[in-house]
Amino acid sequence: MSDDPEEGMLSWDESVFRDEHVFEIDYVPETFRHRDSQMESLKYALRPAVRGSRPLNVIARGPPGTGKTTAVQKLFSELRARTDVNVARVNCQVDSTRYSVFSRLFEHVFEYEPPASGISFKKLFGQITDKLVEDDEVLAVALDDVNYLFYEGEASETLYSLLRAHEAHSGAKIGVIVISSDLDLDVIEELDSRVQSVFRPEEVYFNKYGEREIVDILRERVDRGFHEDAVGPTVLDRVAGLTAAQGGDLRVGIDLLRRAGMHAEMRASRTVELEDVEAAYDKSKYVHLSRHLRGLSDSEQMLVEVLAEEGGGRAGDIYEAFHDRSELGYTRYSEIINKLDQLDIIDTEYTTVDGRGRSRELTLNYDADAVLERLE
Repeated sequence: MSDDPEEGMLSWDESVFRDEHVFEIDYVPETFRHRDSQMESLKYALRPAVRGSRPLNVIARGPPGTGKTTAVQKLFSELRARTDVNVARVNCQVDSTRYSVFSRLFEHVFEYEPPASGISFKKLFGQITDKLVEDDEVLAVALDDVNYLFYEGEASETLYSLLRAHEAHSGAKIGVIVISSDLDLDVIEELDSRVQSVFRPEEVYFNKYGEREIVDILRERVDRGFHEDAVGPTVLDRVAGLTAAQGGDLRVGIDLLRRAGMHAEMRASRTVELEDVEAAYDKSKYVHLSRHLRGLSDSEQMLVEVLAEEGGGRAGDIYEAFHDRSELGYTRYSEIINKLDQLDIIDTEYTTVDGRGRSRELTLNYDADAVLERLE
Protein backbone atom coordinates (compact mmCIF):
# COMPACT_ATOMS: atom_id res chain seq x y z
CA MET A 1 0.00 0.00 0.00
CA SER A 2 1.39 3.43 -0.97
CA ASP A 3 2.35 5.94 1.70
CA ASP A 4 1.45 8.82 -0.61
CA PRO A 5 -1.72 10.46 0.83
CA GLU A 6 -2.51 12.03 -2.55
CA GLU A 7 -2.53 8.77 -4.51
CA GLY A 8 -5.94 8.35 -6.11
CA MET A 9 -6.69 12.05 -5.69
CA LEU A 10 -7.39 14.45 -8.56
CA SER A 11 -5.19 17.46 -9.12
CA TRP A 12 -6.95 20.78 -9.74
CA ASP A 13 -6.85 20.45 -13.55
CA GLU A 14 -7.97 16.79 -13.75
CA SER A 15 -11.41 15.27 -14.15
CA VAL A 16 -13.06 11.85 -13.82
CA PHE A 17 -14.88 12.67 -17.07
CA ARG A 18 -13.54 11.89 -20.52
CA ASP A 19 -16.49 13.63 -22.21
CA GLU A 20 -19.15 15.14 -19.94
CA HIS A 21 -21.44 15.93 -22.91
CA VAL A 22 -22.28 12.21 -23.02
CA PHE A 23 -24.47 12.83 -19.96
CA GLU A 24 -26.36 15.84 -21.36
CA ILE A 25 -30.08 15.49 -22.10
CA ASP A 26 -29.63 16.29 -25.82
CA TYR A 27 -26.86 13.75 -26.44
CA VAL A 28 -27.76 11.16 -29.10
CA PRO A 29 -25.76 7.93 -28.64
CA GLU A 30 -24.00 6.42 -31.63
CA THR A 31 -25.23 2.95 -30.64
CA PHE A 32 -28.93 2.67 -29.83
CA ARG A 33 -29.52 -0.57 -27.96
CA HIS A 34 -32.62 -2.70 -27.30
CA ARG A 35 -34.94 -0.80 -29.65
CA ASP A 36 -34.57 -2.73 -32.93
CA SER A 37 -38.26 -3.55 -33.40
CA GLN A 38 -39.35 0.03 -32.68
CA MET A 39 -36.78 1.39 -35.12
CA GLU A 40 -37.99 -0.99 -37.83
CA SER A 41 -41.60 0.10 -37.28
CA LEU A 42 -40.65 3.77 -37.57
CA LYS A 43 -38.61 3.09 -40.71
CA TYR A 44 -41.60 1.28 -42.24
CA ALA A 45 -43.80 4.33 -41.61
CA LEU A 46 -41.25 6.80 -43.00
CA ARG A 47 -40.22 4.77 -46.06
CA PRO A 48 -42.89 6.23 -48.41
CA ALA A 49 -41.36 9.69 -47.85
CA VAL A 50 -38.09 8.50 -49.40
CA ARG A 51 -40.09 7.65 -52.54
CA GLY A 52 -41.66 11.12 -52.61
CA SER A 53 -45.00 10.15 -51.03
CA ARG A 54 -46.59 11.17 -47.75
CA PRO A 55 -45.25 9.00 -44.91
CA LEU A 56 -47.58 7.06 -42.65
CA ASN A 57 -48.58 8.81 -39.45
CA VAL A 58 -47.30 7.35 -36.17
CA ILE A 59 -48.01 7.42 -32.45
CA ALA A 60 -44.88 6.62 -30.43
CA ARG A 61 -45.96 5.92 -26.85
CA GLY A 62 -44.28 4.67 -23.72
CA PRO A 63 -43.14 5.65 -20.23
CA PRO A 64 -40.65 8.52 -19.84
CA GLY A 65 -37.01 7.80 -20.64
CA THR A 66 -37.59 4.77 -22.87
CA GLY A 67 -35.93 6.05 -26.05
CA LYS A 68 -38.83 7.56 -28.01
CA THR A 69 -37.16 10.89 -28.74
CA THR A 70 -33.77 9.30 -29.38
CA ALA A 71 -35.31 6.86 -31.89
CA VAL A 72 -36.89 9.70 -33.88
CA GLN A 73 -33.72 11.80 -33.70
CA LYS A 74 -31.63 8.88 -35.00
CA LEU A 75 -33.97 8.24 -37.93
CA PHE A 76 -34.35 11.93 -38.77
CA SER A 77 -30.56 12.24 -38.79
CA GLU A 78 -30.32 9.33 -41.24
CA LEU A 79 -32.98 10.85 -43.49
CA ARG A 80 -31.19 14.21 -43.54
CA ALA A 81 -27.90 12.57 -44.45
CA ARG A 82 -29.13 10.13 -47.10
CA THR A 83 -32.34 11.50 -48.62
CA ASP A 84 -34.14 14.68 -49.67
CA VAL A 85 -36.87 14.24 -47.05
CA ASN A 86 -37.32 17.35 -44.89
CA VAL A 87 -37.65 16.47 -41.19
CA ALA A 88 -38.55 18.65 -38.21
CA ARG A 89 -38.90 17.85 -34.52
CA VAL A 90 -40.97 20.26 -32.40
CA ASN A 91 -40.72 20.22 -28.61
CA CYS A 92 -44.34 20.77 -27.56
CA GLN A 93 -43.36 21.41 -23.97
CA VAL A 94 -41.86 24.65 -25.33
CA ASP A 95 -44.18 25.19 -28.31
CA SER A 96 -47.58 24.25 -26.91
CA THR A 97 -49.96 26.13 -29.27
CA ARG A 98 -50.82 25.61 -32.92
CA TYR A 99 -49.33 28.96 -33.86
CA SER A 100 -46.04 28.33 -32.06
CA VAL A 101 -45.75 24.85 -33.61
CA PHE A 102 -46.17 26.29 -37.11
CA SER A 103 -43.80 29.15 -36.28
CA ARG A 104 -41.20 26.52 -35.47
CA LEU A 105 -41.95 24.70 -38.74
CA PHE A 106 -41.66 27.98 -40.64
CA GLU A 107 -38.25 28.56 -39.06
CA HIS A 108 -37.20 25.06 -40.03
CA VAL A 109 -38.39 25.27 -43.65
CA PHE A 110 -37.13 28.80 -44.37
CA GLU A 111 -34.13 28.78 -42.00
CA TYR A 112 -35.15 32.09 -40.43
CA GLU A 113 -37.80 33.05 -37.89
CA PRO A 114 -41.20 34.38 -38.99
CA PRO A 115 -42.10 37.99 -38.07
CA ALA A 116 -42.73 38.33 -34.34
CA SER A 117 -46.16 39.85 -34.98
CA GLY A 118 -48.54 40.83 -37.74
CA ILE A 119 -48.71 37.51 -39.59
CA SER A 120 -51.88 35.45 -39.38
CA PHE A 121 -51.88 31.70 -38.93
CA LYS A 122 -53.44 31.28 -42.38
CA LYS A 123 -50.59 33.20 -44.02
CA LEU A 124 -47.96 31.38 -41.96
CA PHE A 125 -49.47 28.02 -42.91
CA GLY A 126 -49.76 29.01 -46.57
CA GLN A 127 -46.13 30.09 -46.84
CA ILE A 128 -44.95 26.77 -45.39
CA THR A 129 -47.03 24.65 -47.76
CA ASP A 130 -46.12 26.89 -50.75
CA LYS A 131 -42.44 26.33 -50.02
CA LEU A 132 -42.86 22.55 -49.71
CA VAL A 133 -44.70 22.36 -53.04
CA GLU A 134 -42.24 24.72 -54.75
CA ASP A 135 -39.28 22.59 -53.62
CA ASP A 136 -41.18 19.31 -54.18
CA GLU A 137 -40.30 18.24 -50.63
CA VAL A 138 -41.93 15.80 -48.25
CA LEU A 139 -42.01 17.04 -44.64
CA ALA A 140 -41.99 14.61 -41.69
CA VAL A 141 -42.96 16.37 -38.45
CA ALA A 142 -42.37 14.92 -34.99
CA LEU A 143 -44.50 16.48 -32.25
CA ASP A 144 -42.44 15.55 -29.21
CA ASP A 145 -44.27 15.56 -25.86
CA VAL A 146 -47.53 16.04 -27.77
CA ASN A 147 -49.36 15.68 -24.44
CA TYR A 148 -48.58 19.36 -23.79
CA LEU A 149 -50.72 20.31 -26.80
CA PHE A 150 -53.57 18.38 -25.20
CA TYR A 151 -53.05 20.08 -21.84
CA GLU A 152 -53.43 23.46 -23.59
CA GLY A 153 -56.41 22.34 -25.69
CA GLU A 154 -54.43 22.85 -28.93
CA ALA A 155 -53.89 19.27 -30.13
CA SER A 156 -56.90 18.85 -32.42
CA GLU A 157 -56.43 22.15 -34.28
CA THR A 158 -52.69 21.55 -34.70
CA LEU A 159 -53.07 18.01 -36.03
CA TYR A 160 -56.03 18.97 -38.22
CA SER A 161 -53.95 21.63 -39.96
CA LEU A 162 -51.01 19.27 -40.50
CA LEU A 163 -53.12 16.34 -41.70
CA ARG A 164 -55.28 18.43 -44.02
CA ALA A 165 -52.37 20.35 -45.54
CA HIS A 166 -52.68 18.48 -48.84
CA GLU A 167 -56.31 19.59 -49.14
CA ALA A 168 -55.53 23.22 -48.32
CA HIS A 169 -52.69 23.20 -50.84
CA SER A 170 -52.59 20.50 -53.51
CA GLY A 171 -49.23 18.80 -53.61
CA ALA A 172 -48.26 19.47 -49.99
CA LYS A 173 -47.00 16.23 -48.42
CA ILE A 174 -46.73 16.15 -44.61
CA GLY A 175 -46.57 13.15 -42.28
CA VAL A 176 -46.80 13.32 -38.49
CA ILE A 177 -45.17 11.39 -35.66
CA VAL A 178 -46.68 12.18 -32.27
CA ILE A 179 -44.63 11.24 -29.21
CA SER A 180 -46.30 10.89 -25.82
CA SER A 181 -45.02 9.83 -22.40
CA ASP A 182 -48.40 10.29 -20.72
CA LEU A 183 -49.76 6.75 -20.49
CA ASP A 184 -53.08 8.04 -19.13
CA LEU A 185 -53.65 10.05 -22.29
CA ASP A 186 -55.60 8.27 -25.02
CA VAL A 187 -54.43 10.37 -27.96
CA ILE A 188 -57.03 9.17 -30.47
CA GLU A 189 -59.93 9.33 -28.02
CA GLU A 190 -59.09 12.90 -26.99
CA LEU A 191 -59.02 14.26 -30.56
CA ASP A 192 -61.99 15.83 -32.33
CA SER A 193 -63.94 13.42 -34.54
CA ARG A 194 -62.89 15.38 -37.66
CA VAL A 195 -59.24 14.67 -36.77
CA GLN A 196 -59.89 11.05 -35.86
CA SER A 197 -61.31 10.46 -39.34
CA VAL A 198 -57.98 11.36 -41.02
CA PHE A 199 -55.45 10.44 -38.32
CA ARG A 200 -55.08 6.67 -38.54
CA PRO A 201 -51.58 6.16 -37.19
CA GLU A 202 -49.28 3.22 -36.84
CA GLU A 203 -48.70 2.62 -33.13
CA VAL A 204 -45.16 2.02 -31.86
CA TYR A 205 -44.86 1.20 -28.16
CA PHE A 206 -41.65 1.72 -26.18
CA ASN A 207 -41.75 -0.56 -23.14
CA LYS A 208 -39.78 0.01 -19.94
CA TYR A 209 -36.19 -1.17 -20.00
CA GLY A 210 -35.32 -4.13 -17.77
CA GLU A 211 -32.52 -3.74 -15.24
CA ARG A 212 -29.98 -5.69 -17.32
CA GLU A 213 -30.85 -3.57 -20.36
CA ILE A 214 -30.34 -0.45 -18.23
CA VAL A 215 -26.91 -1.74 -17.17
CA ASP A 216 -26.03 -2.42 -20.81
CA ILE A 217 -27.04 1.06 -21.98
CA LEU A 218 -25.48 2.92 -19.06
CA ARG A 219 -22.23 0.94 -19.42
CA GLU A 220 -21.77 2.43 -22.88
CA ARG A 221 -22.30 5.94 -21.48
CA VAL A 222 -19.74 5.16 -18.77
CA ASP A 223 -17.20 3.92 -21.33
CA ARG A 224 -17.64 7.02 -23.48
CA GLY A 225 -18.09 9.59 -20.73
CA PHE A 226 -15.68 8.57 -17.94
CA HIS A 227 -11.98 7.80 -17.90
CA GLU A 228 -11.09 4.13 -17.73
CA ASP A 229 -11.75 2.47 -14.34
CA ALA A 230 -13.43 5.60 -12.93
CA VAL A 231 -16.73 3.70 -12.51
CA GLY A 232 -16.64 0.08 -11.36
CA PRO A 233 -19.30 -2.64 -11.86
CA THR A 234 -20.66 -2.30 -8.31
CA VAL A 235 -21.33 1.39 -8.81
CA LEU A 236 -22.88 0.79 -12.24
CA ASP A 237 -25.18 -1.91 -10.84
CA ARG A 238 -26.31 0.43 -8.04
CA VAL A 239 -27.09 3.22 -10.52
CA ALA A 240 -29.06 0.75 -12.68
CA GLY A 241 -31.00 -0.48 -9.64
CA LEU A 242 -31.97 3.06 -8.64
CA THR A 243 -32.93 3.81 -12.23
CA ALA A 244 -35.18 0.74 -12.36
CA ALA A 245 -36.77 1.85 -9.08
CA GLN A 246 -37.69 5.16 -10.77
CA GLY A 247 -39.73 3.41 -13.45
CA GLY A 248 -36.77 2.50 -15.65
CA ASP A 249 -36.36 6.09 -16.85
CA LEU A 250 -32.89 6.22 -18.39
CA ARG A 251 -32.73 9.98 -17.89
CA VAL A 252 -32.62 9.36 -14.14
CA GLY A 253 -29.66 6.99 -14.51
CA ILE A 254 -27.77 9.24 -16.92
CA ASP A 255 -28.26 12.28 -14.69
CA LEU A 256 -27.26 10.21 -11.66
CA LEU A 257 -23.98 9.16 -13.30
CA ARG A 258 -23.15 12.78 -14.10
CA ARG A 259 -23.96 14.02 -10.60
CA ALA A 260 -22.10 11.13 -8.96
CA GLY A 261 -19.06 11.99 -11.10
CA MET A 262 -19.27 15.62 -10.02
CA HIS A 263 -19.55 14.55 -6.38
CA ALA A 264 -16.44 12.36 -6.77
CA GLU A 265 -14.60 15.36 -8.18
CA MET A 266 -15.71 17.44 -5.21
CA ARG A 267 -13.95 14.85 -3.05
CA ALA A 268 -10.95 15.10 -5.42
CA SER A 269 -11.32 11.35 -6.08
CA ARG A 270 -10.22 9.64 -9.30
CA THR A 271 -13.02 7.08 -8.94
CA VAL A 272 -16.77 7.25 -8.43
CA GLU A 273 -17.83 5.33 -5.31
CA LEU A 274 -21.17 4.20 -3.88
CA GLU A 275 -21.14 7.15 -1.48
CA ASP A 276 -21.12 9.49 -4.51
CA VAL A 277 -24.13 7.70 -6.00
CA GLU A 278 -26.11 7.87 -2.77
CA ALA A 279 -25.26 11.56 -2.30
CA ALA A 280 -26.32 12.37 -5.88
CA TYR A 281 -29.51 10.30 -5.92
CA ASP A 282 -31.61 12.80 -3.96
CA LYS A 283 -31.21 15.30 -6.80
CA SER A 284 -31.40 12.88 -9.73
CA LYS A 285 -34.66 11.31 -8.59
CA TYR A 286 -36.29 14.70 -9.16
CA VAL A 287 -35.25 14.89 -12.82
CA HIS A 288 -38.93 14.65 -13.91
CA LEU A 289 -39.99 17.40 -11.53
CA SER A 290 -37.24 19.75 -12.75
CA ARG A 291 -38.18 19.10 -16.37
CA HIS A 292 -41.89 19.70 -15.77
CA LEU A 293 -41.31 22.89 -13.78
CA ARG A 294 -39.10 24.35 -16.52
CA GLY A 295 -41.97 23.94 -18.98
CA LEU A 296 -44.53 25.82 -16.87
CA SER A 297 -45.53 29.45 -17.38
CA ASP A 298 -44.93 32.03 -14.65
CA SER A 299 -48.51 31.79 -13.36
CA GLU A 300 -48.37 27.98 -13.36
CA GLN A 301 -45.11 28.02 -11.42
CA MET A 302 -46.66 30.53 -9.01
CA LEU A 303 -49.50 28.14 -8.23
CA VAL A 304 -47.05 25.28 -7.62
CA GLU A 305 -45.17 27.57 -5.24
CA VAL A 306 -48.38 28.38 -3.36
CA LEU A 307 -49.23 24.69 -3.07
CA ALA A 308 -45.73 23.91 -1.75
CA GLU A 309 -45.90 26.72 0.80
CA GLU A 310 -49.42 25.82 1.92
CA GLY A 311 -48.74 22.08 1.97
CA GLY A 312 -51.74 21.47 -0.29
CA GLY A 313 -55.33 22.00 0.81
CA ARG A 314 -58.84 22.63 -0.47
CA ALA A 315 -59.09 24.15 -3.92
CA GLY A 316 -61.03 27.19 -2.65
CA ASP A 317 -58.49 28.00 0.06
CA ILE A 318 -55.55 27.58 -2.31
CA TYR A 319 -57.29 29.82 -4.85
CA GLU A 320 -57.52 32.67 -2.33
CA ALA A 321 -53.77 32.55 -1.69
CA PHE A 322 -53.06 32.22 -5.44
CA HIS A 323 -55.42 35.07 -6.39
CA ASP A 324 -53.72 37.41 -3.91
CA ARG A 325 -50.47 36.99 -5.89
CA SER A 326 -51.68 36.55 -9.45
CA GLU A 327 -55.10 38.28 -9.66
CA LEU A 328 -56.11 35.54 -12.12
CA GLY A 329 -59.74 34.41 -12.23
CA TYR A 330 -61.06 31.06 -11.05
CA THR A 331 -61.53 29.70 -14.58
CA ARG A 332 -57.82 30.06 -15.39
CA TYR A 333 -56.97 28.74 -11.93
CA SER A 334 -59.04 25.63 -12.59
CA GLU A 335 -57.34 25.11 -15.97
CA ILE A 336 -53.92 25.25 -14.31
CA ILE A 337 -55.03 22.77 -11.63
CA ASN A 338 -56.10 20.34 -14.36
CA LYS A 339 -52.78 20.73 -16.17
CA LEU A 340 -50.72 20.14 -12.99
CA ASP A 341 -52.85 17.07 -12.31
CA GLN A 342 -52.23 15.72 -15.83
CA LEU A 343 -48.49 16.31 -15.37
CA ASP A 344 -48.69 14.33 -12.12
CA ILE A 345 -47.21 17.24 -10.15
CA ILE A 346 -50.32 17.18 -7.96
CA ASP A 347 -53.19 14.86 -7.12
CA THR A 348 -56.77 16.12 -6.95
CA GLU A 349 -59.50 14.30 -5.11
CA TYR A 350 -63.09 15.33 -4.44
CA THR A 351 -64.13 15.31 -0.79
CA THR A 352 -67.38 16.21 0.96
CA VAL A 353 -67.17 19.24 3.26
CA ASP A 354 -69.87 19.69 5.93
CA GLY A 355 -72.27 22.39 4.88
CA ARG A 356 -70.27 23.26 1.74
CA GLY A 357 -70.90 20.33 -0.60
CA ARG A 358 -68.05 18.75 -2.55
CA SER A 359 -64.61 20.30 -2.81
CA ARG A 360 -61.35 19.31 -4.48
CA GLU A 361 -58.46 18.47 -2.18
CA LEU A 362 -55.08 19.32 -3.76
CA THR A 363 -51.96 17.37 -2.79
CA LEU A 364 -48.38 17.78 -4.04
CA ASN A 365 -46.80 14.58 -5.34
CA TYR A 366 -43.31 15.77 -4.41
CA ASP A 367 -41.55 16.94 -1.28
CA ALA A 368 -42.42 20.62 -0.79
CA ASP A 369 -38.82 21.65 -0.06
CA ALA A 370 -37.63 19.90 -3.25
CA VAL A 371 -40.28 21.81 -5.24
CA LEU A 372 -39.40 25.20 -3.76
CA GLU A 373 -35.68 24.57 -4.31
CA ARG A 374 -36.28 23.94 -8.01
CA LEU A 375 -38.50 26.99 -8.41
CA GLU A 376 -35.76 29.37 -7.20
